[in-house]
Amino acid sequence: METPGSQSSLHRANLERVVRAVRLAGSLTQAEIARSTGLSAATVSNIVRELKDGGTVEVTPTSAGGRRARSVSLSGDAGIVIGVDFGHTHLRVAVGNLAHQVLAEESEPLDVDASSAQGFDRAEELVKHLIGTVGVGLDKVIGVGLGVPGPIDVESGTLGSTSILPGWTGIHPSDELSGRLGVPVYVDNDANLGALGELVWGSGRGVKDLAYIKVASGVGAGLVISGQIYRGPGGTAGEIGHITLDESGPVCRCGNRGCLETFTAARYVLPLLQPSYGAELTMERVVQLAREGDPGCRRVIGDVGRHIGSGVANLCNLLNPSRVVLGGNLAEAGELVLGPIRDSVSRYAIPSAARQLSVLPGALGGRAEVLGALALVLSEMGDSTLLDSSVPVGTPAFT
Repeated sequence: METPGSQSSLHRANLERVVRAVRLAGSLTQAEIARSTGLSAATVSNIVRELKDGGTVEVTPTSAGGRRARSVSLSGDAGIVIGVDFGHTHLRVAVGNLAHQVLAEESEPLDVDASSAQGFDRAEELVKHLIGTVGVGLDKVIGVGLGVPGPIDVESGTLGSTSILPGWTGIHPSDELSGRLGVPVYVDNDANLGALGELVWGSGRGVKDLAYIKVASGVGAGLVISGQIYRGPGGTAGEIGHITLDESGPVCRCGNRGCLETFTAARYVLPLLQPSYGAELTMERVVQLAREGDPGCRRVIGDVGRHIGSGVANLCNLLNPSRVVLGGNLAEAGELVLGPIRDSVSRYAIPSAARQLSVLPGALGGRAEVLGALALVLSEMGDSTLLDSSVPVGTPAFT
C-alpha cells in the first residue's frame, strides 16, 4: 500500500507524469519528456524502460537536431479511442489509437436536427462498423469523444439551447451514447472540439493560447487558455456569435438585435445573394465563386470577414490570444476572408494585442471537430488506467 510522500508514491507520480506527457503529445523524444515534466534525463530513461517492458509505451529510433534520439509513444495495443461529430447536416466518426494515429474515418450526410434517436442510432452503427474494419472490439475502446453543434450545460449535461437542436430537447448526449456502447463518453460543443483538433493536429500546434472561430449555421469560438479549453462555469464560454455589433440590426435567435451571428452566419448571408444566384446557393458555392473572381461573392465574403474581425478584436482585448484559427467552410476563402479579419483587428484591437496575434486558416477543414473529439478523450482519460493495465515484464499488455 502506497503512503503519501513515500518513495513508491513518488515513483508512481513520476510514471503518471511521463505517461501524461506522451499521451497528450502523441510522441516525444526522451529529451522532450524531460523538458516537459521537469524530470532528470536519467529518471526519464529509467521510467521509459520500465514502461516499455510493461507494454505501456513503444520506443523507436528517430533523430532530433541532427542527433540520434528515441521517440516514445503509447503502445498501439493499449486501446483505441473514438470520435463522433454531429453537425447539423452530417455525422462523422473516427477511430484512433493512443499514439495519435487515425485508424479509420467515415462521414455521411444526416439531418441531425430532426431526431436525436435517429442520430444516435446511426452513430452506434457507424462506430461498430469502423472498429470492425480495424479489427478490434468494443472491449478495446477506452472512451468516446462526442461533439454536438451547441453549448453543453455543465450542471445538467444537456444542450444549453433547445433552439439550436429542437429535436434534442431533454437529451443527455453523454448518457445516451454511453448506454448504447457501454464505454465512457465525453461530450463538448463543436467549436471547443475544433479548437482541440487544431491545437493537437493543425494550425494551433505549438501555441498555448488560441481562439478557434467556426462560422456555419451559427458562429462560435473555442477558447484555449494556457493549453486548456476554457468553458466557463456554465459551459457557454466562446459564444462570440452573440457579441452585439448593431443594436438596430436584425433580430437574432437569442432575442437580441444585431449580434455578430446575424451578419456572418450562413442563414443570414445567403439570402443577400440568392435573388441573383438562385435559392440553392450554399456557403461552399459562395466561397468557390469568390475564389473564381465573382465580384458579388467576393464583396460578401469580405464584409463577413470584417464583421468577424470586429469580434476577434474584442477577444484580443479581453484574452490576448497569440493565434486565431478560422474553421468551417469559410476558411477555404483564404486571404479573401483572412485579410479583412486582420484589417478589423488592427483597427479595433489594442495595438499591442493586435501585433502579437496571427490569424490563420484551419489546417484540418471539416475534420477538425472529429479529431478534436479524439483529442478530448486523450485529454480526459486517466493515466492510472494505462499503468494499472501494465503486466509483468515479458508479457504483452492488453492481450
